[in-house]
Amino acid sequence: MQTPVTFIIFKRPQTTEKVFEAIRKAKPTKLFVIADGPRNEREDEAEKCEATRAIIKRVDWECEVIKNYSDINLGCAKRVSSGLDWVFNNVEETIILEDDCIPHSTFFRFSEELLEKYRNDTRIATISAQNLQLGQKHTNYSYYFSRYNHCWGWASWRRAWQHYDLTIKLWKEVQAENLLHDILIDQKAVNSWQRIFQSVYDNPTGITWDYQWTFACWMQGSLSIIPNVNLISNVGVGADATHFTSNQEFSFINTPMQAMEFPLKHPPFIVRNVEADNFIQKTVYKATVLDIFKEELKKKLSYSTIKNRLIKSPK
Repeated sequence: MQTPVTFIIFKRPQTTEKVFEAIRKAKPTKLFVIADGPRNEREDEAEKCEATRAIIKRVDWECEVIKNYSDINLGCAKRVSSGLDWVFNNVEETIILEDDCIPHSTFFRFSEELLEKYRNDTRIATISAQNLQLGQKHTNYSYYFSRYNHCWGWASWRRAWQHYDLTIKLWKEVQAENLLHDILIDQKAVNSWQRIFQSVYDNPTGITWDYQWTFACWMQGSLSIIPNVNLISNVGVGADATHFTSNQEFSFINTPMQAMEFPLKHPPFIVRNVEADNFIQKTVYKATVLDIFKEELKKKLSYSTIKNRLIKSPK
């Protein structure tokens, strides 16, 4: 496979090894590896990081391995975004995998063919491995177009990533002009994404980098390619997970995969699939009044717990 692969790793050797084996079978000729450094206050994290990085040393096919390892902990947002900046400074396009997302073998060919087909089409920003339609088929073609850029396994070009801004500095202007309404139409969706982007704007170097990528794509009016079958499974649940510590927290963890059939059936049009997008907004990005209440309650309880600990702690 001639397309470079980018592999984002941290401290989970068990899941990293599974994704590495999938990459090993694809045999890319160039492999970029992005790794964050350990947090000093976390016991055994330095050893876990080292064990994870050791897996990369097992590349045994004709492959140029290019590493970007941080000695200090930058955090998820800074490490992923700065790492991808580095990758796209070196290559025009790449397939991107994280250490807990196991791709189906056909995802590599799917991405490589579409990276070439849409290389110069600025209407398309990203190619996803992920299909979250829960078995629903919205097209007879191999893929459809969406405003949502799922990033559990994806591919993109330098021309698209150049618009990425971790701090989403355009947010205040977008908010003032009510541009989200022009993009999303539905007021519930607008309200949900306003909360998301405001949260990111207030803390851009928190634990997320992907909402900023969605923001960048929307600001360019870009579409994403979504496969008609799911081509990846996230297995990153557990105590070591950054985002999800149990299956109950997110229902799309461990989603079954299917093979992509070739030759690909390309749609003869580039039009967003509204029905599929509405389903995603209602199931993945929903934020009901109850959800918001729970979120605020959790913050208050967390603050109360910290306050009580400080009061009880001996001086």
